[in-house]
Amino acid sequence: MSFHPDILTISPSHEITKISSFLYEEVYKHFRRKGIIVGLSGGVDSAVMAALAVHALGKENVIGLILPEKESNPLSAQYAVKHAEKLGIQFFQQDITASVDAVGGYASRDAYLKTLIPAFTPACRYNIVLPTDFLERDSLGIYKLQVQLPDGSIIAKRLDMEAFRFLTAFASIKIRARMIHLYWEAERRNLVVAGTTNKTEMILGDFCKYGDGGTDLEAIAHLYKNQIYQLAHHLNVIPEIINRDPSPDTFSLPVHDQQFFFRIPFDKLDLLLYSWEHGITAAEAAGVLGLSEDAVKRAYRDFTVKNNATAHLRAAAKSLS
Repeated sequence: MSFHPDILTISPSHEITKISSFLYEEVYKHFRRKGIIVGLSGGVDSAVMAALAVHALGKENVIGLILPEKESNPLSAQYAVKHAEKLGIQFFQQDITASVDAVGGYASRDAYLKTLIPAFTPACRYNIVLPTDFLERDSLGIYKLQVQLPDGSIIAKRLDMEAFRFLTAFASIKIRARMIHLYWEAERRNLVVAGTTNKTEMILGDFCKYGDGGTDLEAIAHLYKNQIYQLAHHLNVIPEIINRDPSPDTFSLPVHDQQFFFRIPFDKLDLLLYSWEHGITAAEAAGVLGLSEDAVKRAYRDFTVKNNATAHLRAAAKSLS
């Protein structure tokens, strides 16, 4: 197989036609529903999904749902509204703070954060991050908690597994709450819930089971993130969304996907993932991408670990046969 820097280049018009046909068939002939609902996050994946739905079904058959909570980045809703208005679709905003608080409790989360960093107060913001220089040096994939104090200074602490599980479990409540609200609107309006997970996220497990991974259709899950951006440009997604760093938007202190999960810059990530997936040797990939062979081998190891560790996310629930 010939591996080259343009191997992920697609024909956007061909891809849009193919996806539109899939959406039309599934919505009207398989599900027999009136249209599609998309959770608009202010990010590129949901923006592209909504635009594809409009192309397939017409703007009158697509609804956007914007689901902020009290710790969401305000830009997320702002960009989502602007994109929905440009598409001409009906859209609604629903604050899900109460839903999140009813399950996890912001106060109990804050109390736990205070046990980790005593200076933490509800006026602080926080996130969790990984080292992002993974291609430059070998480093352990250990998360670090960052707390921003009201004066803007940052206190950091390495997380043990118990703390990591607690904080990511709370973040997952937000993602699952979004899906509860999406299905409430979808079922009463006779709509299909469209997923927004791309292939990069699907392979490596960067999605939440029964959250953004719990949908009726995954029409873009065969496309790498790089290819989503190709569609975004072709579909004239607003530049604010295209130029924005992808983020889970589940922590009060903004964090982008490279910091939180992938550890590799997006201009290299998908090509490395493609080469790993298709059995390209580390030496060949290194030569094409201008990386050291050791860097490629580190990436391959990381992909293998992530793919294996998240296999349960992609699998159906097991039953006794």
